[in-house]
Amino acid sequence: MKTHKLLLLAIACTWAMGAAAQWQWIDKDGRKVFSDRPPPQEIPDKSILKQPSGGRPAVAAPAAPSADAAAPAPATAPAGKAAASAAAGGKDKALEEKKAQADAEEAAKKKAEEDKLTKAKADNCNRARQAKADFDSGRPITQTNAQGERIFLDEGGRAAETKRLDSIIASDCKR
Repeated sequence: MKTHKLLLLAIACTWAMGAAAQWQWIDKDGRKVFSDRPPPQEIPDKSILKQPSGGRPAVAAPAAPSADAAAPAPATAPAGKAAASAAAGGKDKALEEKKAQADAEEAAKKKAEEDKLTKAKADNCNRARQAKADFDSGRPITQTNAQGERIFLDEGGRAAETKRLDSIIASDCKR
């Protein structure tokens, strides 16, 4: 019976160690993320809330130009300032990405509005051409007046309506 309890204790400890090997960080959208894998490289170290004892995998720093590599760093520049400027560079990159995304969304919205307007103009063009064909056929045309009564168009009314249809066709049927 003792071996059974000992086995259960060993399994519980192993399970608890697996839970301890979890990463926890705040992503770019401000959400907490839990994972058994390290966060992406663009997540700054200050956003990492919890990590296993192994730490974050090392990332090779970008190579500096050879002229700068030969010159020693100024003694007056503190290391904290360099880290702050690197963090600011990351913020600039994130800001540029957000701006580019906002510009892309705005362009897509503008394109959708232009497509909607183009579709409406094409529909107006087709309706005006159909109405013009009906007027040109010579058949009697009726309209409804303000009182809701059907009236036949006389020559003056037909000419005015034909002129209105011609202006719609001229403005909406441009290609």
